[in-house]
Amino acid sequence: VLVGRAMGKLQSKISFHTTKYRADGSVEETRPVRAVQQHGPVHTDAVTSVAALKPDLCVSGGRDKSVAVCSWTSGAALRRFIGHKREVTKVTSALDSNRVFSASRDKTVMMWELHGTSGPSQHFPGHDLVVTGLAVSPDASQLCTGSRDNTVCKWDTETGECLGRAAISRNLVTHLCWVPGEPYVIQTSEDKTIRIWDSRELQVAHTFPAKRHIQTCCDVSQDGRYCLSSSSGSAGEGGEATLWDLRQTRNQVREYKGHFQTTTSCVFLPRSPALAPSIATSSYDSTVKVWDRDTGGRG
Repeated sequence: VLVGRAMGKLQSKISFHTTKYRADGSVEETRPVRAVQQHGPVHTDAVTSVAALKPDLCVSGGRDKSVAVCSWTSGAALRRFIGHKREVTKVTSALDSNRVFSASRDKTVMMWELHGTSGPSQHFPGHDLVVTGLAVSPDASQLCTGSRDNTVCKWDTETGECLGRAAISRNLVTHLCWVPGEPYVIQTSEDKTIRIWDSRELQVAHTFPAKRHIQTCCDVSQDGRYCLSSSSGSAGEGGEATLWDLRQTRNQVREYKGHFQTTTSCVFLPRSPALAPSIATSSYDSTVKVWDRDTGGRG
């Protein structure tokens, strides 16, 4: 998750040393690394969500109520969308599409066209509280949303029609993600569970065993075989990420422990022939950790 200021004038590059903090308490100094490219602000307040749009573009949402499309390479803000009345909580898109979706504390979701006007091309009202989950089908024809009002909704993106609404007591949705090539949507919740929804009938197809802490985020591997969830935590208790098998066994595969506070985000990293399958997690403990997916070791 990228939080704070993002994109604009490229700052000078500097080199600095990093440190690995291992689970056993030991410290290892690593070689100097080059600082990441930083750009001047696109948003006027904190950035709350960011997602890939195209290979060279990303979309972000912020507390300033706006949605922006930026170039990864130049830092230029190419589009800015205005329409939400309160903070944007989540942004997403169907990869390589021209449609951007945003959720907000104003209880609505909006759809924006990359090459359209600065206003929304579709509006999805219907939740009673802040919208905290947002997932779009691979063909961008359907949208699933979740909220702190305990509901998950399915929408037709062309017409804006609500195609279904399901409520589960205490199901305060924290995140949603669509399984590639499948009609299934993964959902995490403040009730400490991870659910698999069948989007066709908007029914729960499976619920994984509850964790000990609130589940804050989820992601699905590109091959659709695994999902990942992250946990809240404090003072070294909780804060783990968990790998789940989405195939018939649907078992917990592995935990990744090392964060000392809430893990706010988790993601499968793009596959590379030269590297082992990897995941990344970010936390309130001010760290981002990269893990070997299959062994749980940190890179």
